[in-house]
Amino acid sequence: MKVDIRVDRRAVSIRDDPDAGHRMSGAADSNFGCVVRFFASMFPARRFGGGALAVYLDGQPVVDVWTGWSDLSGEVPWAADTAPMVFSATKGMASTVIHRLVDRGLIDYDTPVADYWPEFGANGKSDLTVREVMRHRAGLSGLRGATWDDLLDHVVMEDRLAAAAPGRLLGKPAYHALTYGWLLSGLARAVTGKDMRVLFREELAEPLGTDGFHLGRPPAGSPTRVAEIIMPQNIVGSGLVNALAQRVAIGLSGGYRSLYFPGMIAAVQGDIPLLDAEIPAANGVVTARALARMYGALANGGEIDGTQFLSSELVAGLTGQPSLQPDRNLGLPMPFHLGYHSIPFPNVMPGFGHVGMGGSVGWNDPATGLSFALVHNRLLTPLVMTDYGGFVALYRLIRQAAERVRKRGFHPVTEYGAPYSEPGAVAG
Repeated sequence: MKVDIRVDRRAVSIRDDPDAGHRMSGAADSNFGCVVRFFASMFPARRFGGGALAVYLDGQPVVDVWTGWSDLSGEVPWAADTAPMVFSATKGMASTVIHRLVDRGLIDYDTPVADYWPEFGANGKSDLTVREVMRHRAGLSGLRGATWDDLLDHVVMEDRLAAAAPGRLLGKPAYHALTYGWLLSGLARAVTGKDMRVLFREELAEPLGTDGFHLGRPPAGSPTRVAEIIMPQNIVGSGLVNALAQRVAIGLSGGYRSLYFPGMIAAVQGDIPLLDAEIPAANGVVTARALARMYGALANGGEIDGTQFLSSELVAGLTGQPSLQPDRNLGLPMPFHLGYHSIPFPNVMPGFGHVGMGGSVGWNDPATGLSFALVHNRLLTPLVMTDYGGFVALYRLIRQAAERVRKRGFHPVTEYGAPYSEPGAVAG
């Protein structure tokens, strides 16, 4: 595939074979030309979906580009307001909501969760603190037989977790793949009286001035359009896969027990039924620009466009310590600190953020003032290893470009996408 790339200080335009109907859109500072080229190579043909990349430096956007296709058939181009479901990258957004409440004095990290949410004190959890929950040490990672109907009702899941006894991993790092979100939403509801879906709008989208944050399916009239998930639609009889996954979940792996539920495969196929639930650990729908903007504030002392999104004092405490201690569910070192994770290997991924299943990611490095977000709609395709390794290579190129920018200076790019607005005020 021959790709023609033209980059200047204000915009980047990329076009490939006209017969493919494939087009790169957006803008980037010229120092990031190699970053844009690498990003373009991640979407070689229409059957491999599409995605978007955004980079912020010192609170200013320097890359905002998108390409590829948002539907399974490869007929609907990715647009400025296309947003995929980003799976566990949602946890970074839900955690940021809690930090906003902490910043206003509504929550304290070292106070027991039960002080805010009395029902949570049942069965030996009365002393479990907010900090321990946000570090995935609550001993509540297992779904414990939750049905699809249960998962569709976030209040039911919050109540189940409040009444549950912690398991043997209480106090130990054990990734809460799905329950993490309901633990945070139960806490947030106890403090504010609001669903996490509402708080995504009020605590993220509104102060950051973008429509690009949603928990679950965006409301009617929203300019944000959900991308379809590119994955096999006929995985060898999903009933067989589900039965096998359930056997593994019950007998072998805490990691599977934290993730598996009946109908798991079907929940992310077709029209993505998972979007009709409220799962603050998994079903966030976000544009790259919005996610990079949120992390851009964290990388810039909590400030974005002259607005203090989070206090500099709170932001200074969000960087955790590196650790090679394996997570009991993941089997890999994945140090969590206040809802975000880092990669404990030198120079691989400096900073912190959250990666989602499939390879969507939001990340920032306060030491360099740099943040980026890569979102796409691929899952279980032949490029799965590229998707997981690609953002590491991409981040290295971003860091190299940022070093050049420090010497040469840069021009912020024109931002695209719809600004924040109340759903009822958006024209249908």
